Order: sequence, then C-alpha cells, then structure tokens
Amino acid sequence: MTVSWRAYRRARRRSRQAWALLAVLAVSAVGSAGWFFTAGQFAAAEPAIAGPREAPVFDGTWMKPVIPVHAVPQGSALTALERLSVKGRAPKDNYQREAFGQAWLDVDRNGCDTRNDILRRDLTAVGFTEGSKCKVVSGSIHEPYTGKAMEFRRGPESSKEIQIDHVVALSDAWQKGAQGLTPQQRQSLANDPINLIAADGPANQQKSASDAATWLPRNKNIRCHYVARQVSVKASYGLWVTQPEKDAMKRVLDSCPDQPTITAR
Repeated sequence: MTVSWRAYRRARRRSRQAWALLAVLAVSAVGSAGWFFTAGQFAAAEPAIAGPREAPVFDGTWMKPVIPVHAVPQGSALTALERLSVKGRAPKDNYQREAFGQAWLDVDRNGCDTRNDILRRDLTAVGFTEGSKCKVVSGSIHEPYTGKAMEFRRGPESSKEIQIDHVVALSDAWQKGAQGLTPQQRQSLANDPINLIAADGPANQQKSASDAATWLPRNKNIRCHYVARQVSVKASYGLWVTQPEKDAMKRVLDSCPDQPTITAR
C-alpha cells in the first residue's frame, strides 16, 4: 500500500502527540505518588472526626514547670518553625532510652511522678488510690489523636489502652540534637508537660518514633495544636528538623497561620 507524504506526516504528528500525552500522564502519576507519600497519606480516606482541637498543657494548682534549655518563643508557631535549623538525621545506632533518665521521674518535684501527673492533667473524673493524690486509677478522656471517648482503668493490661505519648519522640530527638544536651536537659525533655499527651495506646504505638513527615493524628482538629507543640519543644530544647519534616509542619500550620506556640501556663 502506498502512503502519501502528507499522510505520513499526519501519522507522525499524532504519534508525537500520543507520546507527549503519555509523558504528561507519567509526570502526573509520579507527582500524585509523591503527594500521597508526604501529605496525601494523611488525608486520603479519612472520615471527619469530631475530636478535640487541643490537649491540656499545664495546671499550676499542683504542677510545677520543667526548666527547658530555652524559653519557648512567643508568637506564631509558623514563625518559630522558620527559625528552627534544618539538617539531616544523626545516627541512632547508639540511642538508648536511658539517655533521657529513668522513665517517669518526679522532675518538677511536686511529689508525683510524671506519668501520674499527665494522667491527672488530661483525664476528667479522676480517681486515685485510697489515701493518695498521685496514683491515678481511673478517669475519662476525649482522646485527642483519634477523637474517641475512652475510659482509663489501671491494671496490668488495661493501663496500656491509655499511654503517655512524647509529642517529639525521644528517638527522633536523639537524632536531631538531643545527643548534644546534658543528661539533666534530656531528662527535662522527657518529662516536660509540653512534650507529653495522654493518648490512645494503639495510636501511640503506630506513631512510634515518627515525625510530622510520616505521622499525624487521625483527628485533623488537633493537628495544628500537635504540630505547634512539636515546634515549641524543638525550639525550647535546641533541636532541629529535617526538610521533609519542616515541609509537613508548614503544610499543617499554613491552614492555621494564627496558631501560637505552646507554653506551660
């Protein structure tokens, strides 16, 4: 079959257009995948949750402030985020939980250990063991990470249902500046009420040592407050962020530009 020059050129033009379309679709697919594995995974298939917008920070009637390395900067969390150093992760092969002191010390010296302080702060209708104003045995919480209404009952298994989350995970802190802190400063970081939230046990286990680039609470209402707490902790203990972490934090805080930093008040 004889093909005219005009028909040949028309066929080539259509072929080039088809390849161009395929290239655009490929770039779009790559971009969509990149979005999903950064911000998109937190937004996809998430039902709306009527969860709290913030978590308790401090109760001066019985808690005492923990002294950080630096005062939490006043003003917007976005501004504080921009002032954080951006670096890569340091190695964590030498990380040990003991570098941050014994778990749940009475760092603020109010007579109660940190775990019970945070349970008392975050729960309502709190019950104590007989004769104690420290050891919490029961209470209720509108859990901030999942938005669920939960009951706390102290026991070998039931206590695990409500855990105390380090907002900036200690392993993450170790890789982003905490190795340069003194043992006492790391002890303060691990027990600072700004860095602690009573949370759903499975959600806390899912988070593990993740930063904002790889984990955010399912309850979207709390995310601005949660990220602002992370920024506040990192600023007050001289920790840095990675670029993906900063990008994720900025995406959250761009939706609430008036969100302030979090201080013990």
